[in-house]
Amino acid sequence: MSGRIPLLTALRSLALSGEAQGCSIRPLLRRPFSSTAQYRTASKDTQTQSKNDRELENRLLGGQSKNVGPSRLATLSQTTRSKAAASSNSKTTEEVISRVSSLIQNPQRTTELPHRLHIYSHRRNVHATLTKPNNDVLMSVSTGNIGFRKGHRGDYDAAHQLAVYTMGKIQERGFLMQINGLEVILRGFGPGREAFTKVLLGKEGKVLRERIVRVSDSTRLKFGGTRSPAVRRLG
Repeated sequence: MSGRIPLLTALRSLALSGEAQGCSIRPLLRRPFSSTAQYRTASKDTQTQSKNDRELENRLLGGQSKNVGPSRLATLSQTTRSKAAASSNSKTTEEVISRVSSLIQNPQRTTELPHRLHIYSHRRNVHATLTKPNNDVLMSVSTGNIGFRKGHRGDYDAAHQLAVYTMGKIQERGFLMQINGLEVILRGFGPGREAFTKVLLGKEGKVLRERIVRVSDSTRLKFGGTRSPAVRRLG
């Protein structure tokens, strides 16, 4: 019995040795590369930086630093967006439809009445007349005024030269400053009709072409009527 250790004494010694080993091993069980402390430090730095940014923002805007509520920039942005949304919704669908329909019905409508350029072309001569919106004559020329005589006044070459002369005189006399819109009125089917059309589409009529808002035809059509005059003979 003397050489044996009592069971109770052995259990006590084992319990004490286990506690001692647990105390010595517990520090070793900690994770040496744990990021918990670093994450807490980074979050504190982020909060401090955001707080400093908000204080700087309030100083720039002329106010005092406030830690509660949204920033002034956020409030200003929200107000601007709400105003833009209200202005975009101000026009109803009916107003837009009525506006589009009016533009379709009157595509060339202008605020002021246009000036008028009358081109009267027949077999023997060509006449060009520029008038104001109230039909007051500003300029009137024909092929006879530029040097053509008798049968040559109805040629295509004479009509072409008259068209170039007319465009030049309109610019020379300063009528372009008065013309905001121009209506070209064609009458007759002589060679001058095609000549004036080509000059308006060419480089000579570039300045005047930009002001044209309407092209119309006022050729007289006869339904029955009186007897036509006899054919002219240049014998």
